[in-house]
Amino acid sequence: MRILFTGVGRRVELLLAFRNAALVLNKPLEIYGADMDYSAPALAYCDYARKTVAMDDSGYVDNILTVCQTDGIDLIIPTIDTDLSALSENRERFGAIGTRVLVSSPETIRICRDKKKTSRFFRDCGLRCPVAVDNWLDYQGGYPAFIKPRDGSCSINAFKIEKQKELKFYSEQIDDYIVQPFIDGREYTVDVFCDWSGRPISIVPRERLRVRAGEVLKTRICMDQRMISESESICKALEIRGPVSVQLIRDSFGEDWFIEINARFGGGAPLSMSAGARSAESILKMMDGEEIDSCSNVEDGAIFSRFDRSARVVEGNSEIKGVIFDLDDTLYSEKDYARSGYKAVSDYLGGGYEEKLWKFFESGKPSIDELLKELGRESEKEIVLSVYRSHKPDIRPYDGAIEIIRRLKAEGKRVGVITDGRPEGQRNKIEALGLAELADDVIVTDEIGGVQFRKPCDVAFRIMQIRWRLSASQIAYVADNPIKDFQAPRQLGMKCVWFRNEDGLYLTSSEMNYISDIKELNV
Repeated sequence: MRILFTGVGRRVELLLAFRNAALVLNKPLEIYGADMDYSAPALAYCDYARKTVAMDDSGYVDNILTVCQTDGIDLIIPTIDTDLSALSENRERFGAIGTRVLVSSPETIRICRDKKKTSRFFRDCGLRCPVAVDNWLDYQGGYPAFIKPRDGSCSINAFKIEKQKELKFYSEQIDDYIVQPFIDGREYTVDVFCDWSGRPISIVPRERLRVRAGEVLKTRICMDQRMISESESICKALEIRGPVSVQLIRDSFGEDWFIEINARFGGGAPLSMSAGARSAESILKMMDGEEIDSCSNVEDGAIFSRFDRSARVVEGNSEIKGVIFDLDDTLYSEKDYARSGYKAVSDYLGGGYEEKLWKFFESGKPSIDELLKELGRESEKEIVLSVYRSHKPDIRPYDGAIEIIRRLKAEGKRVGVITDGRPEGQRNKIEALGLAELADDVIVTDEIGGVQFRKPCDVAFRIMQIRWRLSASQIAYVADNPIKDFQAPRQLGMKCVWFRNEDGLYLTSSEMNYISDIKELNV
């Protein structure tokens, strides 16, 4: 399953929630991140990074369509308000290439994006909402007042106004604004998630205990039944598809005043997921056509306090004291291993089938399956696969690879190998290449605890770092696939060195299309 997050920016928590959901459900997931700047920190947490034009560029939708078609994207999840209208209005174009967009209808987006329409919608639902006007001369709601952009977000250009003179001043500074009475009280966000049909799956109110620039820093889960019921009425009237976040204020009299709706995952939505609103898991199940139940087991009263963390996006200068190598297509040719395995299979089947197996492989077909079908020996598949996986490979290191390792060790540097794959096969490769004696440490990720520890999981890299007692900045990782392989070491702060192997078995044409951006990935 391939999910593209657009405008991914700093949404690391959201990506990790989906990564964890895939592990819990044991579903294979590839996360793609799109942003106009490769320095966006969340890109370090994606399997693949895609650079796009700005969202207000006339070619933006075509740009995203190209990415989706090239990479076979199954689902788009927008993360910021400015992206919603364009993606919603073009859902059919994306659907035509097999890509779904997790976004509500264009009319719903218009109601959410236009604060004046939002205000009218709340009142039509029978909910309290401060009346908004779009001309300061028409404002008669008393002071303090509140002025903000009609289609704004993240509290940008939003101000509390104490008197008419201030209102006039700010009205001249903000384009297309609204003015409404200021409501004093406790602020809440309600994280809502609905399925494809608009059925609410989870509704989780959170009190915003501490906020910075519109983003919650500390929040308390508050499963208030009145807020949940009010939010259910919003879902029914607004025909929500996917996530929305509802903002409200409960005043000193206990009355709820609804302020705005954001038709996307709010910045604090992963906190609700951590408390039991399993929205990410629901999405993965929905994409596989599975039934999903409404979420009821939420940790009421839980308090979450968020903190900042960094991802290095440009490498500095530091002395390298340890080098970790990828194995397949970095220290030797994986195609040579495949040929060696085909010979072992051919010998088992009676000989003479090596070239036929290779031709099946080059045509993109499952070689062993095709040959066994042709020979009428499908019943022997498991035995033949075992022959391939357990054979002692006839492979050689790339020219210069062993010399580089020996030179590094002569300079006093630690040398290690981290590789994914079935342990028996990977260990046979390591033995055939003589790496068991040369390297200080070799980690086959599957031996740690299964396939869930394969890259981009960072556990193997952390183990190597602990064994060597080196800081991440003192370690370099060498691999052949810069877009996919470097997620974990980049997150940890290791340096990344790209071995440009255009004949590699796993470097797809899709990835090669983006290799021209390699300098911006800082490897």
